[in-house]
Formats: sequence, structure tokens, C-alpha cells
Amino acid sequence: SKRPHAHPNQHTEAELKLIRDIHRRNPRLGLIDLWCRLRDRGYTRCPESLYRVLKRMGALPGPPRKQTYKPKPYEQMTYPGQRVQIDVKVVPRACCPNGQRLFQYTAIDEFSRLRYLAAYEEQSTYSSADFLKKTYAFFKKQGFTMECVQTDNGFEFTNRFNSTQRPSFTLFEKTAADLGIRHKLIRPYTPRHNGKVERSHREDQRRFYDTHRFYSLADFDAQLAVHRRTSNNRPMRPLQYNSPNAFLRAYTVQHV
Repeated sequence: SKRPHAHPNQHTEAELKLIRDIHRRNPRLGLIDLWCRLRDRGYTRCPESLYRVLKRMGALPGPPRKQTYKPKPYEQMTYPGQRVQIDVKVVPRACCPNGQRLFQYTAIDEFSRLRYLAAYEEQSTYSSADFLKKTYAFFKKQGFTMECVQTDNGFEFTNRFNSTQRPSFTLFEKTAADLGIRHKLIRPYTPRHNGKVERSHREDQRRFYDTHRFYSLADFDAQLAVHRRTSNNRPMRPLQYNSPNAFLRAYTVQHV
């Protein structure tokens, strides 16, 4: 190192002793307050010099220690309909040549991974309420009812973070209450808590949207219905390489 061993303007031992003494007596004192007290006792250096000295001495407070994140153990579902995750996927613009905005509503049963998909032109609480009714009828046709629905904190599901008006129930929440379904909200900005539906959306992108194009809402709805039937009959490793339909049938036969 070519750094000099000494400098004509460096702090003297008397100045260093003064800094150590005052800092020892007042360990919680801020930089400017400490510099003012030193100046009253004859200290002539600038605050920047005092900062460098305190840094070399290790007297500056370190960054606040972040609280260790402790993930909550996942609650395994034990029967169909115990909890259903719902989310919305925006259809990529490349799939809509005419520039129309389309949305895919997805509901997935956490126990059987059985999914219900529907196509909509808008992402709103009215579309969400209509989708919830269709999902309830679809799962009831499969032999079970929905007890709990889990969503994120989007305005199409809840007014939890609406600061412009008094918090009120959305049409989606009212529909869930009318159907006797408990509505559970995940932690804000934590999409991994809705991991199953998020993971299914990634598979939809790879298996469906990367290779398909839609020319209208009716065309999108027809192709999405075929994709839903295909995905519900595709083997999955979490289900011991059974498809959601086969896994649900095996569960029904076993318990009947």
C-alpha cells in the first residue's frame, strides 16, 4: 500500500482522547451533537473529519438488524373444498391480435388441484362475483362444496386498502357471504401465499398462451374450456402422478 503512515493534518492524540472521552460518557449522542460539544471544548475540525475518526474507531452505530423471517408452516388440506385459491391472469397482448384486453379467472382446489377457468373482458368485482357463482356450481357438480376461498388484496376482490372512501364490502364478498363461503385474504405483497394458483398460471403461460391466439371473447372462452379439461386430466407429481380428476374420484370412492 502507498498510503502514507502519517499526515501533517491528522488528529492529534489530545484530540483523539477528547473524542473518546466524550463519546464514552455519551454513547447515544448523534454526530452533530457530539461535534458541537467537542467544539465547545476547543475542537477545530469539521464534522466530516469527526465522522471519519468515529468510523475508524468503530463508534458509529451499525445498520438496524433485520428481523429473521420465520415462515409459517403450511396447513395441508384434508378434503376437497376446504380451501380454494382464486386469482386473475392477464392474457398477453400477443395472444389478442385485435388489441382486445382479456382476463382468465382461475380457481384451484388446494386438496385435489382441480381447476375451474373462465374468460372475461374486464377485471372487476362484478366479474369476480360472477366467477365465484360459476365456480361454486362447478365444484358442487363434482361432488363437494367450497368452504373457504382465498384471494389476494386486489380491488376486484376486496376494498381492504381503498383509502378514497369508507371501507365497504365488494360484490365479490357479498356473493361469498350469500353462498356461505368464508373469504380469506393473504398477506399483502406476498403472492407465494397463493402459490398453487400462481404456479398454475405459469404452466398456463407455457402450455397454452405461448402457442394460442384468440380473435374474440367467445373464441377465447371455447379454447380455454378445452385447456381446462386437458389440465384437469394431466398427471401431477403432488398427487402421486394422478390427474386431479382421477385423484378426486379415488378420494370419493374411498370415503363412500
